[in-house]
Amino acid sequence: MADHVDTPPLTSFTRDGLTFEVVDGGPRDGEVVVLLHGFPEDASAWTAVSERLHDNGFRTLAPDQRGYSPGASPTGTDAYRVTQLVRDVLALVDASGAERVHLVGHDWGGAVAWATALSSPERLLSLTVLSTPHPTAMARALRTPDQARRSWYMLAFQVPGLPERVLSRSMRRFLTSAGLPADHAERYAARFASPASLRGPIGWYRASAPWRSLSSRGSGRRTGGGATKGAGAQRSSQVRVPTTYVWGRHDVALGRAAAEGTADLVDADYRFVELDAGHWLPECHPDEVAEAITERARRS
Repeated sequence: MADHVDTPPLTSFTRDGLTFEVVDGGPRDGEVVVLLHGFPEDASAWTAVSERLHDNGFRTLAPDQRGYSPGASPTGTDAYRVTQLVRDVLALVDASGAERVHLVGHDWGGAVAWATALSSPERLLSLTVLSTPHPTAMARALRTPDQARRSWYMLAFQVPGLPERVLSRSMRRFLTSAGLPADHAERYAARFASPASLRGPIGWYRASAPWRSLSSRGSGRRTGGGATKGAGAQRSSQVRVPTTYVWGRHDVALGRAAAEGTADLVDADYRFVELDAGHWLPECHPDEVAEAITERARRS
């Protein structure tokens, strides 16, 4: 159970002068589930999942992450390194009053979740990752034509300034073409309607240029493979936290090779859930996602 159950819900937390917005819901004495959104999403991606988790007795914390919260959108690429993103998560865990939490991430949030499990397993009760495979599995898959083709946009995002201008004008079309329903696409398109609003989110990609390992930069250690979507690793790339990985077989960005390769990189109780779904699992499949999180939490 979380400590300090009589304290009011969190609406924000701070780290190093930055203020992050957070949605805190569910029973105050429930085990804490931290929900990390992806690109280009925000905390609202988890609304339907959170409602189901509350019904199952969990307290949920869904932050708008670095570059998404107006008070936590620093300039400069280095501000979006994986080490900074992980420290943000740990600051939220500290602010929650819980010693350990169930950590969940989707897309980029999944990359941060993997990195947190690798660097700070003692703060986690369990790990549930949606869509994004283990970073070493992804690095290996990038050597295949299929995953290299799916990941072309990560290289395009390295061009200064241009991705922000293009996406701010075409966000709704970009999202719906990737399978996101129109109501969600319209919400995100309204939030990211200017180049300035996308500078932080795209900064995550620039801080982890797709063909190099952020883990070696963040820890000073070389690992056996590179990382994508910012996920880092320690000397060992083995995750030692009870883990569930949920993947949609129709995901346009993340293919089967990395999804299936993830199992070899978890040295703990592991479950792989393959859905007849695309990329946008929190928005489109909240029942299955909430079930996977709940089952993982109860087995841990």
